[in-house]
Amino acid sequence: MARTLVDKIWDAHVVRSIPGGLDVFYIDKHLIHEVTSPQAFEELEARGLPLYRREQIVATADHNVPTRNQHLPIQDPLSRSQVSKLTENCQKFGVELFGLGHQHQGIVHVIGPELGITQPGMTIVCGDSHTSTHGAFGAIAFGIGTSQVTQVMASQCLLLSRPKKMRITIDGQLQRGVSAKDLVLHVISVLGTGGATGYFVEYAGSAIRSLSMEGRMTVCNMSIEMGARGGMIAPDATTFTYMKGRPYAPEGAKWEQAVAYWGTLFSDEDAVFDAEYKFEAEAIAPMITYGTNPGMGMALHTAIPTNVAAGEAASFEKSLKYMGFAPGESLLGKEISYVFIGSCTNSRIEDLRVVAEYVKGKQKAPHVEAIVVPGSKQVETQAKAEGLDKILADAGFELREPGCSACLAMNEDKIPAGAYCVSTSNRNFEGRQGPGARTLLASPLVAAITAVEGKIVDITQYLN
Repeated sequence: MARTLVDKIWDAHVVRSIPGGLDVFYIDKHLIHEVTSPQAFEELEARGLPLYRREQIVATADHNVPTRNQHLPIQDPLSRSQVSKLTENCQKFGVELFGLGHQHQGIVHVIGPELGITQPGMTIVCGDSHTSTHGAFGAIAFGIGTSQVTQVMASQCLLLSRPKKMRITIDGQLQRGVSAKDLVLHVISVLGTGGATGYFVEYAGSAIRSLSMEGRMTVCNMSIEMGARGGMIAPDATTFTYMKGRPYAPEGAKWEQAVAYWGTLFSDEDAVFDAEYKFEAEAIAPMITYGTNPGMGMALHTAIPTNVAAGEAASFEKSLKYMGFAPGESLLGKEISYVFIGSCTNSRIEDLRVVAEYVKGKQKAPHVEAIVVPGSKQVETQAKAEGLDKILADAGFELREPGCSACLAMNEDKIPAGAYCVSTSNRNFEGRQGPGARTLLASPLVAAITAVEGKIVDITQYLN
């Protein structure tokens, strides 16, 4: 019987099926950070349970960490407590930790792939919704709640129902200035924030195949923003080339065996999906969001919609009031005070290269604060080795140390109330970047051009 990519990996990880439709589902890799792990460790101790397979857990500090002076004690008491508790728990339970000061420290969804911890065919979980990032490698990867974190720690399994399957096919060639971020923002603007609820989404088509691994991770990262349980892309030569030689990747004969297996991870030609959507790459333009959820996105050169579904009118009006916008308004010429380039969506070396390439020899607008936060120490080190730090500094951009930073208001990097920030992160909810902050999601290129111009522009007019 023909099977989808999801089915192939799911079937290989079912320990036992339970009457009523639930599966005891085995987890290959458990990623943890300082936010959702403390309660889980506490419950293990309270119940006298051992950590079942510590070698399958990898920990890092990312959400609460400062992005300046990481060699100094963390100033915020809550952040300091959470990071300290993570260190204490990892020492007590024997878990590998990439903490502050470690050469591999960084955002959990950046370090997993770059270290080769993330591999095709795996099942990967983390107490973080954007775990879907790892699906770019052909893995079943998804976020879990705190109680489930405890379950995995105690048993290496979860009790789950098999997800529905959706395929989104994007064929054609992306136009100049259009990136993976624009692609996924376009898809979410069409399907809406609930358009993939309950599904695992497989992305396919020539436009997807043409993306780098960094681009594929961006697409899968934001699958959760349309309600999906996760996003996936079948592994191919691009995947294998990216992975080869990474610290945790297989070597020698084991590498050859792994690639042989990974090459079987694709949806069979006549596999049936529960839902299918098709898009043409040529129809996708540089995007920006105008509201308070990622589905409220539009092409830069267009205007905010004037007509919405009757049931969405109240939330639409509330969102525009928060943002200070009006139906039918163009955002071109809107002045911006902050630009944030970072997060698990767009903080990889490819993203920093795009920014540096554009701003080289230019200067950011005087009224704009532009910060660039690498996703890991490895990205930071590589950026400096390539001289990107000097290019950014000369242009007035501040390159900081790794962390989740201004993606969410859980650390020192917050956007002031009422200020507009063009951000390469993944969420633009009310207060996401700080109480009263107004977030406009965009690609690294759009963010870079916005910082230089000091306002929102049609970037197609600024590309050589």
